[in-house]
Amino acid sequence: MRIKFFSISNRYRYVFIDLDRTLWDFERNSLEALHELFSEYKLDSVVADATTFSRTYVKHNNYLWNSYCKGELTKEVLRYKRFDATLSELGVNNHQLAAKLGEEYLRILPLKTILIPNAKELLDYLAPKYGLMILSNGFHEVQVDKLKRCGLNHYFDRVVTSELSGYHKPDPRAFGYALSSANIRKNQGIMVGDDLEVDIVGARKFGMDQIFFNPERKPHGEKVTYEVETLKEITQIL
Repeated sequence: MRIKFFSISNRYRYVFIDLDRTLWDFERNSLEALHELFSEYKLDSVVADATTFSRTYVKHNNYLWNSYCKGELTKEVLRYKRFDATLSELGVNNHQLAAKLGEEYLRILPLKTILIPNAKELLDYLAPKYGLMILSNGFHEVQVDKLKRCGLNHYFDRVVTSELSGYHKPDPRAFGYALSSANIRKNQGIMVGDDLEVDIVGARKFGMDQIFFNPERKPHGEKVTYEVETLKEITQIL
């Protein structure tokens, strides 16, 4: 186990970090995986192009992912339905193909290793000073695999996902589970994430400080503890 040197002047003992879109570049990695599927399964014979396929998938995945996080869909249904809905909109009625694409997507996706700029540099800075824990709504085995493939797994004491805790962010019980795992009080942890509602407002309502990673400078009216445009800026806060 790594020894942490906690500063007396710094009340934080643990930094909880979201994975997708905060450290791991979900958009670019997912796009690569979708284009591979398009090519491997020769979907150009039934779909105009890979861009159309990818954009249609993203639309349906976003909608269905929200349903999954609300507990309205199981993991298994989500994996299949997001591709079935995509193919259906594009005029392809093939449930067997949709199921296969769902399986292959989750096989290929963790193999992608594009990170958000300065992700490793940030973790190098944080690791000697704080306990680090991933707090994610993603599928557990996929998130663990992503971290291993990217060489980030050694930075984290634990990976807490909604599958592990039984609760999706922004449910306060998701943050409570992570806090109990770290054996700290609310004021000793801080949440870093890119999703304003899920990561930041969720942590705030739970009573934990937050760092909103907002690279696109999206306007909002929420009260946040800190806000940054780049991961590098976090080193000036922690």
